[in-house]
Amino acid sequence: MIDNVLLGFQTALTPENLLWCFVGVLAGTVIGLLPGLGSTTGVAVLLPLTLDFEPVTALIMLAGIYYGAQYGGTITSVLISTPGEASSVVTTLDGYQMARNGRAGAALAIAAIGSFVAAIFSLVLLMVLAPPFAGFALKFGPVENLAIMILGLATIVSFSGDSRTRGFAMAAAGLLLATVGLDAGTGTSRFTFDSINLLGGIPFVEVMIGLFAVGEVMYQIRVGAAAPIRTRFRDLLITRTELRRSIGPIGRGSILGFLLGCLPGSGSTLASFIAYGVEKRVGKNKDQLGRGAIEGVASPESANNAAANANFVPTLTLGIPGGGTTAVLLGAFTIYGLQPGPLLFESQPKLVWGLLVSFFIGNVMLLVLNLPMAPMFAQMLRIPYAYLYPIILFTSFVGAYSIDNNMFSVWVVFAAGIAGYFMRRYNLPMAPLVLGLVIGPLFEKALTQTSALGNGNLLIVFTHPIALVVLAMAVLLVAGPWLIRLLPHRSNASPKDREPVGV
Repeated sequence: MIDNVLLGFQTALTPENLLWCFVGVLAGTVIGLLPGLGSTTGVAVLLPLTLDFEPVTALIMLAGIYYGAQYGGTITSVLISTPGEASSVVTTLDGYQMARNGRAGAALAIAAIGSFVAAIFSLVLLMVLAPPFAGFALKFGPVENLAIMILGLATIVSFSGDSRTRGFAMAAAGLLLATVGLDAGTGTSRFTFDSINLLGGIPFVEVMIGLFAVGEVMYQIRVGAAAPIRTRFRDLLITRTELRRSIGPIGRGSILGFLLGCLPGSGSTLASFIAYGVEKRVGKNKDQLGRGAIEGVASPESANNAAANANFVPTLTLGIPGGGTTAVLLGAFTIYGLQPGPLLFESQPKLVWGLLVSFFIGNVMLLVLNLPMAPMFAQMLRIPYAYLYPIILFTSFVGAYSIDNNMFSVWVVFAAGIAGYFMRRYNLPMAPLVLGLVIGPLFEKALTQTSALGNGNLLIVFTHPIALVVLAMAVLLVAGPWLIRLLPHRSNASPKDREPVGV
């Protein structure tokens, strides 16, 4: 193990590999800043530029784009409520509120710190436990994946705001939108109205841009743009209290992100949603979530970065992509004449360990780049919104067009923006809609496969122990608040003891 790590450092610390690692994380950060691009598109677009590189150098650069984009998406989520990455959607809930409260610098700083800690934690586990975790992931078939999707849907209760009825209604709307496209069981078109553009379903990224970016701009124009934030530079720095409050969420998010990231196909978006849902249940300051709590940034940001690293467990050890971006990277392995799988660690130790160690180096680069610049990024909020809103709209529509290079994506963003405006106006939660749209296709696929395995009998779920454990967690997540109310409460607690921590 130690010899392999040393071999990895010898490989990754060459001047050429260090240079391209830096180029990768810097390019990834910029790509994450642009709505609609994301790490998958960024890696796919820049892949041809690496064809003349050594395979290890090319993969180090492409991997840098992957985890660099995770942080770039956070910057726009916090500053202008526009997620650059799908996994950054949850960050908008508290990150943008922190920015409006003059704490944008602290939100960006804790995102950088949490991402770094989660990356290092997941990297250590990746090096030590990749083969056994890969074997465990093989036990997750359609039945277990169905249980995971149900657990993801159970987190809707955490994003429903003051009304669970509205939350469940928005989640149902998201699931209904997810049915547009090809039927997972028969392959026939469904609700497409003979439009070729809808055969692939309602495009998630375009909907996300419209709901959060265009919808927010339209709503702010109606109510009158908020005044630019005029805080002192020192007010943008993170405090010791905020650091202490973030320790638990970072730890929980890192563990959840790694576990979910190891499962083929789960990706980091679901990890960030579930981590936020767990924090809403067990966090010390759970009542403040949704109103600008730093825990609402620390937990999902740690989860999505841990999941991004953990996505390489099934990719490297099984040859199965852990998410969309690792699917593109899997294609890169093939282009370079490499075959990911159980023998890769033995046949290409220099490449594998050089790539894994580069994750550590790249995340150090990101921390050094982004932590000091967090207050500087936050200064963007001093720009008058009369100038900022046109920039947001322009980048949103251009980013949407760049996804497939057609106007259909632009019209989807416009329609989603109108929907987002009315949702903001009538206080309808957006996160459940997004969650339903993300999980819908995965849920339908797992449901169809499970039904096929059981010859139409879904009770097959109760014959799989892992699925039962996951379903029990989902039940506790939904029924937990009612169960807690049934328990006797202490009546002798002093008023001081009942005050929220950190207030």
